[in-house]
Amino acid sequence: MALHPDFPESPYAILAPALRWFPADEALRETSMDKLLPPLVPQLRKLVQEWRDSHYAGAAETSRSLLNWWFNTPHLMPKADGTVADFQYYFAQREALETIVYLYDVVKVRDKYDLMRFDSSGAVSTGMFDETWRRFVVKMATGAGKTKVLSLVLAWSFFHKLYEPESGLARNFLVIAPNIIVLDRIYKDFKGLCIFFDDPILPDNGLDGRNWHDDFQLTLHLQDDVRITRPIGNIFLTNIHRVYAGNDISASQNDDNTMEYFLGKRPTGATNESKMDLGMIVRDIDELVVLNDEAHHIHDPRMAWFKSIEDIHNRLKQKGAALSLQVDTTATPKHNNGAIFVQTIADYPLVEAISQNVVKHPVLPDAASRTKLVESQSAKYTEKYADYIHLGVIEWRKAYAEHEKMGKKAILFVMTDDTKNCDDVASYLEGNYPDLKDAVLVIHTKENGEISESVTGKSKEELDELRKQANLIDSLESPYKAVISVMVLKEGWDVRNVTTIVGLRPYSAKSNILPEQTLGRGLRKMYPGGMEEYVSVVGTDAFMDFVESIQAEGVVLERKPMGEGTGPKTPLVVEIDNENVKKDIEELDIEIPVMTPRIYREYKNLSDLDTTAFEYIKVAYLEFSEEEQREIIFKDITTGEVTHTTILDTAGIIDYRSVIGYFTQTIMKDLRLVSGYNVLYGKVKEFVQNDLFNQPVMLEDPNTLRNLSELAATKTLVETFKRAINALTIEEKGDAEIRDRIKLRQTRPFVAKEQAYLIPTKSVFNRIIGDSHFELLFARFLEDCSDVVSYAKNYMAVHFKLDYVNADGNISDYYPDFFVKLSDKQIYIVETKGQEDLDVPLKMQRLRQWCEDINKVQRDITYDFVYVDMGNFERYKPTSFNQLLDGFREYK
Repeated sequence: MALHPDFPESPYAILAPALRWFPADEALRETSMDKLLPPLVPQLRKLVQEWRDSHYAGAAETSRSLLNWWFNTPHLMPKADGTVADFQYYFAQREALETIVYLYDVVKVRDKYDLMRFDSSGAVSTGMFDETWRRFVVKMATGAGKTKVLSLVLAWSFFHKLYEPESGLARNFLVIAPNIIVLDRIYKDFKGLCIFFDDPILPDNGLDGRNWHDDFQLTLHLQDDVRITRPIGNIFLTNIHRVYAGNDISASQNDDNTMEYFLGKRPTGATNESKMDLGMIVRDIDELVVLNDEAHHIHDPRMAWFKSIEDIHNRLKQKGAALSLQVDTTATPKHNNGAIFVQTIADYPLVEAISQNVVKHPVLPDAASRTKLVESQSAKYTEKYADYIHLGVIEWRKAYAEHEKMGKKAILFVMTDDTKNCDDVASYLEGNYPDLKDAVLVIHTKENGEISESVTGKSKEELDELRKQANLIDSLESPYKAVISVMVLKEGWDVRNVTTIVGLRPYSAKSNILPEQTLGRGLRKMYPGGMEEYVSVVGTDAFMDFVESIQAEGVVLERKPMGEGTGPKTPLVVEIDNENVKKDIEELDIEIPVMTPRIYREYKNLSDLDTTAFEYIKVAYLEFSEEEQREIIFKDITTGEVTHTTILDTAGIIDYRSVIGYFTQTIMKDLRLVSGYNVLYGKVKEFVQNDLFNQPVMLEDPNTLRNLSELAATKTLVETFKRAINALTIEEKGDAEIRDRIKLRQTRPFVAKEQAYLIPTKSVFNRIIGDSHFELLFARFLEDCSDVVSYAKNYMAVHFKLDYVNADGNISDYYPDFFVKLSDKQIYIVETKGQEDLDVPLKMQRLRQWCEDINKVQRDITYDFVYVDMGNFERYKPTSFNQLLDGFREYK
């Protein structure tokens, strides 16, 4: 049940249906794949792929605009340090949205009968669907971004209803959380509608003639504070217990037994207070979409969760409407008997998420480590399982020490079987391990993961504090380093810093807990990026057997030595090798001056752009038929793919402003300009009107807009402006001065993905990792050079970079590869290259200039550089650094 050998490593890569994981031997892929996956998924994956390749043919214009904006448009997002970074949605998130839009817009699915057309198993019947409304279930591994999917669905539904005359979607949303912990997590993203602005969810105003930002008017109502202020434009974010109809409402924070309020429990009847009635909502609104997080709750038609949503639908039907759509997201859309929800339309399984490093890799003790663990014959719980607890603490301590270097706190998570033993383990940890004194948080839950009803006596204030600490435990401000729970917090408690899970009792089938839910508490990653992270799982044999049952889902569990003397199960940490007594860190240290930039943009100069002085070849102005003028198509200059489409309405009213705005935004994004839109818009408008074509044109003419969608016009317009803006705004200061100094020994630790590395003796760092095999070979060469005092790889964490103008004429950053110290008076900057590109001469020119600048303003240390290409290095095989200098001078 391994992944296909061609399965891509990147979570952003489009996954071909033929490469997806399925629960059988690879030899059965052709014959059995369709019958072994959720029944609707195989056919939908193929159909959605074909639809994607058709550029979303048949979708509503609003849907196409949004899908192209989200998934086919580059997004540069500002970072906290003032720089920008590329943002992409995971393919799993993209596929979920595309499938929902395809089913609604193209196939026009209304109910279960329409969905059954996509059954590949031949075993789906109408009796498997309890609901009579449109419901889609998205299966995504924990940590793969289910909340992002819900936010995208919400925006799509809102704009679809707003802009599409016949839309049956809605601009009111009931966002349901199964418990308070999940509610808090969602509220953190939705508060102030921040997720819609922090992520590139809302297209720029002007895209396809719409004012997306201005039109996105929504009010968020939280829990008991729900107040319907308008008939449209509401997000009701609430715990599921607040939407029970009539006497079924439960779990208020003012209840006598407030334990249900903390994580929620199944409804058992009336409670003493309610502040929100489902009927009150549906009587005041005529359109509604239900978005349900952690949706494995809503599967049993006998339960109040299901009945509440059913009541929404029925009340809307009484008013001549219907529930527009229900979208459920969950990692485990399964019934108690293990059968998957037949409404599942998209599936990103845990095995794929682990393979693409979207989540942590579960690691188990190897056989040798497990044989060292003994279950003692003792009536006292902590004595009986002392070996397992101790191994968990050892593993946690090693992880804690490594992550602490990164400013992160590793969390130990221990599961017990009842509240008494839960307290026993907490006391044992605090009494026997000084680093856990006053650092253990106890949360009592039942065997099925819901809050225990037997624990009483906690006031509302205590429970609120408990809830707060459970949510803040990742923070360094939180005093807690370990969490003890009765079995497992079933969902919602999805902190990122759990590195070690200890299970002290087997699960039973009647608990209705799946191994995915158990591991889910430790799967979320601590660090952004694609490096591997690990969660160590230890426990009794019965517990480990339970965890290993997840292998039926295709998850490959790594087994590594654990205990004293073994390495931590963490990503590679590169740091200053202060603990190595064989190194003189001060002697090995290298000092690099930081100079003021020579190159910068003068944004105010945009007003000086003279479009009549541009150097370019005018574009022929073509005549298009009326039918050809209807669709204005914009294509990517480099790939030729459609990126932007404007459809002229039937009245023939043309808004050329959105087209000019599109080109203006494209130019600004390519050049990473953060201001000057108004000035540049006017320049683009003037250029198109008077200079771009071989004749002056009228912007209001449909034929002009059709001409602008041709590749020749698009490329000429964008590239001409980029060249002119670079020539005008990029200025060289002419001189530079020292503004700071970098000492390598002050570099902060950082994590790197699992990869080959060198253990150096001549570097302040504990490891030398390279971006290529050649860099490791070159590091080995420096180790062996008798004339080299010390050296170091120029990691991003060192923060040494040079500004330069790249081959495209843009300002870019250049990070040289190595620092080499020959003496206290002589340091070389080395650039290594396996294959040369157009930017290499420009980088070398800038590096030479930097050396000349720094040697002018100080004379204590001479700085020089050398360029080393792999071909000549392997051909001539220098044996010393000075010999290398004699032979590698191309760029001097």
